[in-house]
Amino acid sequence: MKKTILSTLVILTTVIATHAQGVSLGIKAGANLTKIDGVSFDDSYKLSYQAGGFVEIDFSKKFGIQPEVLFSQTTSKTESGTSPIYTNINKNTDVNLNYLTIPVLLRYNVGKLVTLNLGPQFGILLNKDNSLFANGQNAFKGGDFSMVGGAQLNISAFRIYGRYNIGLTNINDIDDKDKWKSKQIQLGIGFKL
Repeated sequence: MKKTILSTLVILTTVIATHAQGVSLGIKAGANLTKIDGVSFDDSYKLSYQAGGFVEIDFSKKFGIQPEVLFSQTTSKTESGTSPIYTNINKNTDVNLNYLTIPVLLRYNVGKLVTLNLGPQFGILLNKDNSLFANGQNAFKGGDFSMVGGAQLNISAFRIYGRYNIGLTNINDIDDKDKWKSKQIQLGIGFKL
């Protein structure tokens, strides 16, 4: 399923790029303020990071898309009630989930300096082995689907961006009783090559 989604995105991006007015590649990195919203997790945001690459595909002066491939970390802290069910996790332990995220964002250029972004994001969990349940079952699902919205400043080839990501799927792989959803505030810089 993951390979099918990834293959479809690559083919779709290639087809769209052949009909676009302008295509630019770039790199980006920044900070994440993240949390897992739900029972068993602390409600405060934790600092983590993200880095990767992007493609800006413009259809006109106003509209385009921006597919990206990013390494992104979601960090949270367990609450005291979770310690009996996890292997090697004490109460108030940090949980770090590393994702390969693939946002596909609609770009709306307000002017030359400001771009608004909105679209879906697919996340593939990379470190399943670090989140084991006591009986060997993974505590977190292998994928996360979220919506992304934000703004970007375009200063020559430099990009300064801020975004909010909200998880739409339950990433709890233990049971369906408790819903765990990721939330991220992203701030970063990029450079168009």
